[in-house]
Amino acid sequence: MDGDPRSEVFTTIAWDGDSQLLAADLHIARLFRHAERLGFNLPSNLTELIFEALSNAEIPGESVVGENQAPFLIKLGVNPNGEVNLIPRVNGKWPNPMRAISLSAPRWDGSVRGTKHGDWQPYFDAREVAKEHGADISLLFDGEILIDGDRCMPILLDNDGVAYYPKPSEGALDSVTLEQIREGIESDGVPIREARLTLPMLLRASEMIVLGSGLGVQALGEIDGRQIGQPNGRLYQAAYNAWMIRLQTAWMRLEDLED
Repeated sequence: MDGDPRSEVFTTIAWDGDSQLLAADLHIARLFRHAERLGFNLPSNLTELIFEALSNAEIPGESVVGENQAPFLIKLGVNPNGEVNLIPRVNGKWPNPMRAISLSAPRWDGSVRGTKHGDWQPYFDAREVAKEHGADISLLFDGEILIDGDRCMPILLDNDGVAYYPKPSEGALDSVTLEQIREGIESDGVPIREARLTLPMLLRASEMIVLGSGLGVQALGEIDGRQIGQPNGRLYQAAYNAWMIRLQTAWMRLEDLED
């Protein structure tokens, strides 16, 4: 990444260490959507190029996570010339519940905001700031509005019994993890909607969770040292159950994506 948002589109995808990627179809579809917003086209044979590169990827170390997380992650980037770049890494373990700090969200112009693009350093920096403050993640705010997480999508369960996540129209990423488990959450009796997540909503939330390809589903217990609801409640359980099903059923090889 060279600081130019339009130099790359990328996604972070779970890898089994062999020939399978989790929900590869959804990640590849998002790459195409985001590249279009960034002003360039991706090659029509992108899927084949990705799995060709995957066949040469090396396992970066021994897996350290439990059954509720994917063992490895790959940062999968594509530049405007159609060149595919894979960077594998070992997935990390997280405490339960997690702790967050609040930071200001980075700002980009309208077509860039809400995409995974080539100027991602502010998100990487936010992760380091969280570590420096003894937290696990940073949550990114525009004023008093929660926009995103440094490596995750935050979701809260409001006191009306509805779960809410940040609006992509206001800069949040369209989460592939949420796309995978949304139906499962709702079938477990928790309606889920996008909303403008204000500070008062966070403070009255019954609970919060965070989602991501690496995190999976994790409970969030506090923000800036302030407890948020009661972790590991019904939203967490519904999301966790749906995620575990995906971890068992959603791994894909190249042949699973071929017409």
